[in-house]
Amino acid sequence: MRPTASGPGGGVVRRKAGAAAAAAAASREWLVVPASGRARIEEAGKHAVMARTGLPARDLRVLDPLLSYPSTILGRERAIVVNLERVKAVITAAEVLLPNSKDPDFARFVRDLQARVLTSADQAAEFTDMEGESSAIASPFPAPSSSKGHELEMAKRTPNAVGGMTHSSSVPTLTSMKDGSTKILPFEFRALEVCLESACRSLEEETVTLEKEAYPALDELTSKISTLNLERVRQIKSRLVAISGRVQKVRDELEHLLDDEMDMAEMYLTEKLAREDISETSSRAEVDDHDHDPSQLEEDRDEDYRSEPEGTASNGSFIGYKPNIEELEMLLEAYFVQIDGTLNKLSHLREYVDDTEDYINIMLDDKQNQLLQMGVMLSTATVVITAGVAVVGLFGMNIGISLYNPVGPEQTHEAHVKFWETTFGTIAGCTILYVVAMGWGKRSGLLQ
Repeated sequence: MRPTASGPGGGVVRRKAGAAAAAAAASREWLVVPASGRARIEEAGKHAVMARTGLPARDLRVLDPLLSYPSTILGRERAIVVNLERVKAVITAAEVLLPNSKDPDFARFVRDLQARVLTSADQAAEFTDMEGESSAIASPFPAPSSSKGHELEMAKRTPNAVGGMTHSSSVPTLTSMKDGSTKILPFEFRALEVCLESACRSLEEETVTLEKEAYPALDELTSKISTLNLERVRQIKSRLVAISGRVQKVRDELEHLLDDEMDMAEMYLTEKLAREDISETSSRAEVDDHDHDPSQLEEDRDEDYRSEPEGTASNGSFIGYKPNIEELEMLLEAYFVQIDGTLNKLSHLREYVDDTEDYINIMLDDKQNQLLQMGVMLSTATVVITAGVAVVGLFGMNIGISLYNPVGPEQTHEAHVKFWETTFGTIAGCTILYVVAMGWGKRSGLLQ
């Protein structure tokens, strides 16, 4: 028998082992891409990610590969949650956290993300040479107490739209403002742009592939209606419905963000961190200046509280603050137009499928009408032949007439003549009746 631990000590060992197993089961691999572009793999549990990003558990469930969630972009206080098709990411002001995957599309997405967030030409060349190499497992996430300071420090190093910051990236992401000026997108928007680009590109590629298969199959079906062609078109229509639903969901999500300015304002992570840092610095300086006069400090606090705009708390958290959302709006509008174009392609393909179905139904109706006309013609011919059968039956009766008993050569000849007259007369009569019946059917519109 296997020895078992007994007593209080054994129970403690079992509880520790169970806790360790639960912690191991809860942890998962994350691919972290910071502003420097050097991706690394880290192992961390759900609570460590929540402490680092400030996200609730329900937002992290959106990234669970075992659960099916529709396309979603969520803007939170310190992070942006992106779930678009195969792209699942948590974007902060300093780095991007990706659930590690061995999907080739995921590797392509990571390369694009690294190239977009690199800050120097040397790093861009380095990561081009390192394409395909795997990263070593790094240490777990840092303590929650240092996560906010880490984000702020990385945000300071990240080129963005806040004044006084420089940009040295070899792959810059620029946006032209409505007044003609050009601004560099902050880190979180460059990462969000890569996510949107990857999702839109994936849907566009699937749409193009479906079009290449659908149009020839539909044309072949119109030329030859067969069970094989019908099955191919049925499968294509099923894929069309599925892709259209996914594209529509991404489009609706982008449209929802464009319609809600406050949701877009929540995504300005770098700007919020910079403003919080400025506010904290100002508060500390104000306290140092008024250490010698507490009454003056209290008066200044009251004045600042009365002068604060609505929705801004006195502790420096800009709840309800609405920054200039022009650059994010232009970014989202660009990909909204792209995904809307993809949806238009699918709509045209759906119309082509519907037109093909209508054409096939018309062809089948025409075949059915031809079969019905043939049935009418055969029925009419049967009726006409029945008249000839009646004549034959009349002469086939067992009755005595002089025509059946000719006497002499003259009566025999006369019987032969009458026989042929009766035969040809019956055939001619049936033919005339059939022609008259067909003419009446065409005149009345029953036949074509």
